[in-house]
Amino acid sequence: MPAAVGMVEVKGLPPALAAADAMAKAANVTLVGYEKVSSARYTIIVRGVVSEVQISVAAGVEAVGRVKSEEKLLLSYHVIASPDANIDLVLPINYNEATEQFRV
Repeated sequence: MPAAVGMVEVKGLPPALAAADAMAKAANVTLVGYEKVSSARYTIIVRGVVSEVQISVAAGVEAVGRVKSEEKLLLSYHVIASPDANIDLVLPINYNEATEQFRV
């Protein structure tokens, strides 16, 4: 069974760092990467057991809410419990050599 995928999309680097830090610390997940979607949009991506990924994503969302800003920083978030194998091959959501040492 493939590992679940959790994503949190934010506006700006400070909320991206806050989300990534909280997500990695809150649950037994692997931070597999981030995608810089545009000049200010980042998506943080974690993998692991579904329940752990859900906890991780919730922590990331909460952390973004604590970042001080006059504009909305949280853009979207989602958990995919069992991604199709084709998605693993095509999208940048998989474990890689750099993240393998942190794999859970």
